[in-house]
Amino acid sequence: MAKYTGPKSRIARRFGEAIFGADKVLAKRNFPPGQHGNGRRRKSSEYGVMLAEKQKAKYTYGVLERQFRNMFDKAAATSGITGEILLQYLECRLDNVVYRLGIAPTRAAARQLVNHKHITVDGQVVNIASYSVKPGQLVAVREKSKSLEVVADSLAGFNHSKYPWIEWDESVKGGKLLHMPERADIPENIKEQLIVELYSKN
Repeated sequence: MAKYTGPKSRIARRFGEAIFGADKVLAKRNFPPGQHGNGRRRKSSEYGVMLAEKQKAKYTYGVLERQFRNMFDKAAATSGITGEILLQYLECRLDNVVYRLGIAPTRAAARQLVNHKHITVDGQVVNIASYSVKPGQLVAVREKSKSLEVVADSLAGFNHSKYPWIEWDESVKGGKLLHMPERADIPENIKEQLIVELYSKN
């Protein structure tokens, strides 16, 4: 699958947020990239604001347009608040769950662990980052991968009580998805209603 491999600081500066995690460049230059970036942010149109919110969500979770659209259509077809359901689907992607468990320091690193077959779901190796984890399933580090330096470093001092929808089990170096997360428990600064409005215009 294709993925964004360009400079992440540039994307973070575009949105004015550290959407990929701590960013020294953003701290020093919190203004848009480019020749005219160091000045007042230009006021975007209504459509531009909605589009930017969708782009921010896609970059945050590492999802490309077709995947994102398919996920939105699935959320729209489900009873409930479409925007919140969309975020729940994004949160339940395997790479995101690995990241939320503290097994990897970033979603990109989590995706790499999944792709390289270091992660199991209910004891079976799953190497599809977009795999949708269901409530009750256990996501863990594969036995022979538990000594990986990136895993040990990421787990060191990680607060496993941050996310109430996940239960950590130190004995298996993994955690169980207890239930779909509530919107109030998802820390991402995403205005999902703008994404719903954007797609409703298409």
